[in-house]
Amino acid sequence: MTAVVEQLAQSLTRAHTLEELTRPLLQLLQDVTGLESTYLTTIDLQAGQQHVLYARNTQQHALEIPEGLTVPWHDTLCKRALDEGRPVTEDVASCWGDSEAAAALGIQTYASAPVRLSDERLYGTLCAASASRQAMAPAAQHTLALFARLIAQQVEREQLVHELMQANSHLERFASTDALTGLPNRRALEQALARQLAQGQRQHTTVLVAFVDLDGFKAINDVHGHEMGDLFLVHTARRLQGALRAQDLAARHGGDEFVVLGPGPAPGEAVPAAVQAFARRIATATVGPFEADDLRIDYAGASVGAVAVDPGAMTAQQALRAADQAMYATKQARRAQAAQPRH
Repeated sequence: MTAVVEQLAQSLTRAHTLEELTRPLLQLLQDVTGLESTYLTTIDLQAGQQHVLYARNTQQHALEIPEGLTVPWHDTLCKRALDEGRPVTEDVASCWGDSEAAAALGIQTYASAPVRLSDERLYGTLCAASASRQAMAPAAQHTLALFARLIAQQVEREQLVHELMQANSHLERFASTDALTGLPNRRALEQALARQLAQGQRQHTTVLVAFVDLDGFKAINDVHGHEMGDLFLVHTARRLQGALRAQDLAARHGGDEFVVLGPGPAPGEAVPAAVQAFARRIATATVGPFEADDLRIDYAGASVGAVAVDPGAMTAQQALRAADQAMYATKQARRAQAAQPRH
């Protein structure tokens, strides 16, 4: 028994996953019970199925419980044992002779313990079985129940870790996403731009940055209310997303300002044309009707300024400032054009 305790202590210390814990326990369970097959199952009550997750079978006996086996829950020895409060039987044929699963596997001696989580949910069962009739000592039954509890604790630890990872992932998405539009926020934008600049430096290409300012947005807010203004921002975000190409990214910079990033050409004569085409594509995406409730606005489009950034010459913040200045120049030119008298 001392050797079993020592092996158990080693298993508990070394195990980081359910499988790493369970497989040594199945071997120990064989040693303690004297039964040739030990296995851990999971139970899906909704689907009505029991699945053999991990199994250990000695080679010199006829009985083999296949790992990965799935059987109907209603016909299993585990369900019968739980329903009748009979964790051990040495004569399965006379006790549960109508079990097709037991007959097919040739099980004669059977023992199981439920693997229950702390909220009493049934996760599965820990089982030992033999093709021959064998007596099972009370100490072995206690060991089986102990191992089932240890497995339940490991399952809950893994579930907790999974939940914490999901929560952390959700928090990361929340921290990098604009709550209104669903686009990346300013923090995520600066990180993405830094990555694109680093990639551009490796590949010896420029990075296109377009700054988008929604002309007339203040009037929409003032005349139609902030709720309508929010809808207009969401509408614009969707239109910008629709204009993106494979490696482009659109983000909300703040207020009524957006930024679009994209890979540019290598430095050279093609850069000015690429910048113009990029700005035109983004600006065109913002033009068009906006309809909500009984309101319709034929929007003339945003002011868009674009630059091609040499990755080795600018940081992400400097690139955004350069695009902002280009947008301001576009805005001034549009204002001047609108102020010219029409003939």
